[in-house]
Amino acid sequence: MSRRFTVTSLPPAGPAGTPDPESRRHSDPRRLPGEDVKGDGNPKESSPFINSTDTEKGKEYDGKNMALFEEEMDTSPMVSSLLSGLANYTNLPQGSREHEEAENNEGGKKKPVQAPRMGTFMGVYLPCLQNIFGVILFLRLTWVVGIAGIMESFCMVFICCSCTMLTAISMSAIATNGVVPAGGSYYMISRSLGPEFGGAVGLCFYLGTTFAGAMYILGTIEILLAYLFPAMAIFKAEDASGEAAAMLNNMRVYGTCVLTCMATVVFVGVKYVNKFALVFLGCVILSILAIYAGVIKSAFDPPNFPICLLGNRTLSRHGFDVCAKLAWEGNETVTTRLWGLFCSSRFLNATCDEYFTRNNVTEIQGIPGAASGLIKENLWSSYLTKGVIVERRGMASVGLAEGTPVDMDHPYVFSDMTSYFTLLVGIYFPSVTGIMAGSNRSGDLRDAQKSIPTGTILAIATTSAVYISSVVLFGACIEGVVLRDKFGEAVNGNLVVGTLAWPSPWVIVIGSFFSTCGAGLQSLTGAPRLLQAISRDGIVPFLQVFGHGKANGEPTWALLLTACICEIGILIASLDEVAPILSMFFLMCYMFVNLACAVQTLLRTPNWRPRFRYYHWTLSFLGMSLCLALMFICSWYYALVAMLIAGLIYKYIEYRGAEKEWGDGIRGLSLSAARYALLRLEEGPPHTKNWRPQLLVLVRVDQDQNVVHPQLLSLTSQLKAGKGLTIVGSVLEGTFLDNHPQAQRAEESIRRLMEAEKVKGFCQVVISSNLRDGVSHLIQSGGLGGLQHNTVLVGWPRNWRQKEDHQTWRNFIELVRETTAGHLALLVTKNVSMFPGNPERFSEGSIDVWWIVHDGGMLMLLPFLLRHHKVWRKCKMRIFTVAQIDDNSIQMKKDLTTFLYHLRITAEVEVVEMHESDISAYTYEKTLVMEQRSQILKQMHLTKNEREREIQSITDESRGSIRRKNPANTRLRLNVPEETAGDSEEKPEEEVQLIHDQSAPSCPSSSPSPGEEPEGEGETDPEKVHLTWTKDKSVAEKNKGPSPVSSEGIKDFFSMKPEWENLNQSNVRRMHTAVRLNEVIVQKSRDAKLVLLNMPGPPRNRNGDENYMEFLEVLTEHLDRVMLVRGGGREVITIYS
Repeated sequence: MSRRFTVTSLPPAGPAGTPDPESRRHSDPRRLPGEDVKGDGNPKESSPFINSTDTEKGKEYDGKNMALFEEEMDTSPMVSSLLSGLANYTNLPQGSREHEEAENNEGGKKKPVQAPRMGTFMGVYLPCLQNIFGVILFLRLTWVVGIAGIMESFCMVFICCSCTMLTAISMSAIATNGVVPAGGSYYMISRSLGPEFGGAVGLCFYLGTTFAGAMYILGTIEILLAYLFPAMAIFKAEDASGEAAAMLNNMRVYGTCVLTCMATVVFVGVKYVNKFALVFLGCVILSILAIYAGVIKSAFDPPNFPICLLGNRTLSRHGFDVCAKLAWEGNETVTTRLWGLFCSSRFLNATCDEYFTRNNVTEIQGIPGAASGLIKENLWSSYLTKGVIVERRGMASVGLAEGTPVDMDHPYVFSDMTSYFTLLVGIYFPSVTGIMAGSNRSGDLRDAQKSIPTGTILAIATTSAVYISSVVLFGACIEGVVLRDKFGEAVNGNLVVGTLAWPSPWVIVIGSFFSTCGAGLQSLTGAPRLLQAISRDGIVPFLQVFGHGKANGEPTWALLLTACICEIGILIASLDEVAPILSMFFLMCYMFVNLACAVQTLLRTPNWRPRFRYYHWTLSFLGMSLCLALMFICSWYYALVAMLIAGLIYKYIEYRGAEKEWGDGIRGLSLSAARYALLRLEEGPPHTKNWRPQLLVLVRVDQDQNVVHPQLLSLTSQLKAGKGLTIVGSVLEGTFLDNHPQAQRAEESIRRLMEAEKVKGFCQVVISSNLRDGVSHLIQSGGLGGLQHNTVLVGWPRNWRQKEDHQTWRNFIELVRETTAGHLALLVTKNVSMFPGNPERFSEGSIDVWWIVHDGGMLMLLPFLLRHHKVWRKCKMRIFTVAQIDDNSIQMKKDLTTFLYHLRITAEVEVVEMHESDISAYTYEKTLVMEQRSQILKQMHLTKNEREREIQSITDESRGSIRRKNPANTRLRLNVPEETAGDSEEKPEEEVQLIHDQSAPSCPSSSPSPGEEPEGEGETDPEKVHLTWTKDKSVAEKNKGPSPVSSEGIKDFFSMKPEWENLNQSNVRRMHTAVRLNEVIVQKSRDAKLVLLNMPGPPRNRNGDENYMEFLEVLTEHLDRVMLVRGGGREVITIYS
């Protein structure tokens, strides 16, 4: 339950207050000024925002609650501003839907776009079925079964379906690794493997889709001329030997006409293509159901499709009607039309063909049915050479002498091509393509990360079951010679699969005709948009002209090029010749999808967090190997040509193409390579998806050159679940000539500890005249080329108040400023000695993230990396964010939950309401003591005696004030702590102390890092005087009820100057922020195993440096393990794939 507070106004802030609102209004809260935007010019890919808008840029950050972060609000927006972008999330698909919406616009004003509503069944499953089932199923599968036999056909179908299933598993992992904008496989490959591979494979996939359109058009023409309207043939064959050539010419003419009509339809009305897609799919499903119904009916009532055999040779039914040599008409024996085809005349004494004379004519059923036991005869293969007569195995016949020529004009069924297993694989494989249909429609889906894996895998399982069952059922129901009859000449020119269908063969003929028409239109719709996407990416310069189109986005020039390339396939005119060509391009695309998944899995990049869990790199590698093997099985020369084309495109993009950085896996792989990879890394900073913490760990060694706090390296090991670079650095004060042996011993000690803690990285010890310069040199020069650190890990300077020279906290603040200037992230561990070692295990608990301002997403990424380690694996992740008085906390929680879902991070979400409240007396008193201490620090330039007198006067005045007041109601106490020697741990209760050390400490042999305190520094001299005021007493006094001391009495009580009215109001507001946030954090996260918190930046005005340390102390007190996180000014996490 939220608490309500009274809102009171404060006087205007001084020069160090809030920045000019006008300057904030025109600044970009999502990146630092001058920061380069990598990628393809689309800022969404480098931003964690789902929809980056500018509506929040002008939001003001008034009030006291966030005053501690106000100087950085221009570069680090509030979490509520970040999450508000989620409310406007619309992921519109590209391509045909854009064109359809553009056509629906009226008066130049766009209609409001509804959110995507398609589910798994309508959005993925059915489109995949439509694209997978196609022309091969109806026109060639029966022929493949007849030639290869049931066993080899089963193996062929199983290999091809296994290839697509493995590819679908890899594709599901990539597609669920973030939001995949509409663009499908090209987007996934290019963003996973880089612009070179993406452009090469994208163009190959484009060519495959284009040739698929040609194949579907050729299938349409084959159905039209062979089964629907044979009389429409323009070219007629003079004899049987010329029929093939005439058919090819007819295919070219009609194919060109159909291509022109389809391209026109796509150009003027693509929305009608999408609307009729469901009709085309219905034709496919109805045809398949008709086949299964025919199989069931054939078991008890086979259809009547007799075939005529001369000896064991199959006869074509085109030239005769009665399957007999002689017939009885009345009492006379007359010859039949079949006699006239083999003899010189119709008379009985005519000279006839020798084979015709020696063998009898028999008639058998072409469809014996499922119960006939025919399956045994069709188990094995019967490969044929071109021009060979299709013969029935196991049937007796009187043969001719070897070498006797066969008259091609006789009505036999001839084999039109030489067949072998690898050829059949190339012809069959296009029937299993189309698995990318779901990912291509990702923009239309309600939940793409759930629908794509489920719908695609179910569609492949369904189609695989249909194909495998069809192989068995075709072999069990249809006579072998009919199966090997490609064009159904033996069954009166019927479509072979149609003879099995029920209730009529026309169901299959008409259904397959419309399905091939629809598939051709879909190919001509999708291919130009794929080319347009490649062109707009700018990775292939000479293709940029095809990125332009009409005002509504229709890719006019890309459609023209697609039609021209499709015409090449139509001029080939043979479906059996075109199918292996597109098989090559699809197999290459699938191979690189598997490669992308395998590379991402093996690299284990932090951004690789697919929601689809049932994948493994071995499956991806197996799928990639299977695709490569199938390429060479189908056609080794086509495979070499396709790879040569892809290689030439790759080298062209590498040499002339536009430079792109999409966070690809090859870029990630180069991080672990040698010189070549380092040279590539020099090109620029890594993409957001490749970003991982490359740590520079600053440690301190003692007099024996041993690391003082090994827990820092334990934490480093736990953070390196994301692998990457680790540099452990330390600084020794002195000169290189005098301290070189100590540096070598320190380096060996650090290496031993790194090996013990299993930290893989490098060690670097720097010798410098002073600590501050040494740390600065480490930050500037660490790493090599592109393999440089981007994050600095350092410990909090414990007991920083007790250092007389105050150089410790000054060095720490300078470290914070230098990391900010260098755009480096900073991790500060407080109470590092309480952090767990690698052998420890947390069986329960939580890692609490307090996300106050967004500075790149480090707070989200760090718990994800930690929970990969066995120490933190069982800790749950909780994310807290702060809502101001103007924020809708319910909507913030909903938006944050959605944001985490798209980040693929599981965490509990809680929004803490912090409304404006009065500044408490506790805050004023805390600020007063802090400013008094600041006055003392400013006097440190005086002589030692002058400093003693200055401190003593303040202390005596405080004592006198305390004696005049009721001791029970006072909140100050004077004590002289006596800490034991060697007590280096800070007390759990942080205290505000006024300390003066009358004896200067001796200088250690090795200097501490700016983030740590030497062992033994906790020792205090008995002559040290502490003016200490604790928070617990203040809380106790508040609980007692109204205090008898009035506000005037309090002013008298604090007789030291300045009084409350003279306090710096900017400091009061910052202290108020620290106190309020600390109260809430302690209340919510007291029992957390680790608290991660945004680290406020140091003041821009250096006069307040000493106060900055006090603010951080107050912000983190009463917490066991704290990690203050400060981003490096760039996004480190993204929702995109």
